[in-house]
Amino acid sequence: MKRYLIFAALAPLLGGFVLLLVTTYTSGYWTHTDLAEVRKLLVVFAKTLQYSYFFGILPTLMMAAVDDILFHVERIRPVMRMLIVGALSFFGAELLYGSRGPDSGAIQFILYGLVGFIPGVVCSWLAHEAIDEPARA
Repeated sequence: MKRYLIFAALAPLLGGFVLLLVTTYTSGYWTHTDLAEVRKLLVVFAKTLQYSYFFGILPTLMMAAVDDILFHVERIRPVMRMLIVGALSFFGAELLYGSRGPDSGAIQFILYGLVGFIPGVVCSWLAHEAIDEPARA
């Protein structure tokens, strides 16, 4: 149960922030950045955080279920589990967000894929640190 709570609490937060960074980068917002622009970005992040949780909670819990299933396969080590969850999250986020906007190409593919990869790997790693049993000698 802790695994699902970790994923539900952190993944929409991280994913929403990374998605905001990616969309601002692809729109050309980061051409000149000062403290006021960063403050505007954080205000927008605070205002849209509820939507990140609203739309991100179901995909997040699906990735937590995948992480939980892979945890019970003894031959899969934690690092490989993190990479599998990250790869599935990468392609899931790319399918959801990759067709947004007029641009398409490798940069957009990678950036929108990172929206899923980063929270997936971080949450899987935190679940490993909080839940997994230490190796027995």
